[in-house]
Amino acid sequence: MKSVFVFLFLGVSIIAAPKKLLVLGQKPDGHPPGTHEYMPGARIVKALLSGRDDLEVTITQADEPWTEGPKLIAKADCVVLFVNEGGRFIQENPKRAKAFKKFTQRGGGLVVYHWGMGAKKAELISPFLKMFGGCHGGPDRKYTVVKEAQFQVAAPKHPVMVGIKSFELPFEEFYYKLKVPKTPQNWTALVKVPIEGNEETVGWAWERPDGGRSVGYSGLHFHVNWRHEQYQRLIAQAVLWTLKRPIPNGGVKLKLDSKVLELKRP
Repeated sequence: MKSVFVFLFLGVSIIAAPKKLLVLGQKPDGHPPGTHEYMPGARIVKALLSGRDDLEVTITQADEPWTEGPKLIAKADCVVLFVNEGGRFIQENPKRAKAFKKFTQRGGGLVVYHWGMGAKKAELISPFLKMFGGCHGGPDRKYTVVKEAQFQVAAPKHPVMVGIKSFELPFEEFYYKLKVPKTPQNWTALVKVPIEGNEETVGWAWERPDGGRSVGYSGLHFHVNWRHEQYQRLIAQAVLWTLKRPIPNGGVKLKLDSKVLELKRP
């Protein structure tokens, strides 16, 4: 009887173990202050998901040489990528590239936004697509600042978009005409924005063939746009969805202290 009790206790403990979220940021990359603010953005992601017993959040500044990277990735259940040219960042270090490959093969969740989905060199696009399902890549990549941008919910029934409404942004820089996998299955456009007369997909979700999930959003160039509730909910719910955690009706409740949104560089 005692052994049965111990077995049941251990079983419950395993089931209740919190999922591990790894949020990657970096120091400023030369863009003007208020843009490409990776570490402040990473801190906001952590704050959005604070207070949850089912989630353990770790932030790391992943500047080179970032030797602890492969070990941290190996322990994670979801990785949020907000770094300088993510396609290059992953592939430029063989150990890091191997760690990300193993991570996706075991069904790890991935969330990426803005320059984290970047790859200047065309040869970096394919490996990035296999992990994330979308890439701002190659010499023909497109980006522009859109004023009075119409953030349009393209898939209101998708779990990531629960409780998120279409609204107008005063301004935002979007990557568009993104590279995506050819005839992908279980790939969904989440957010669209009118750009140069076309409805351009700037956010997506993908249930990958390896069993994992990926979400990307090409906005968040300007740090100030974190103030929008729709942005906060989008990123928080993207993480939960990739972790295969339930998202409540009406969306997650946001309890973000306004001080977290203040831009503070070290």
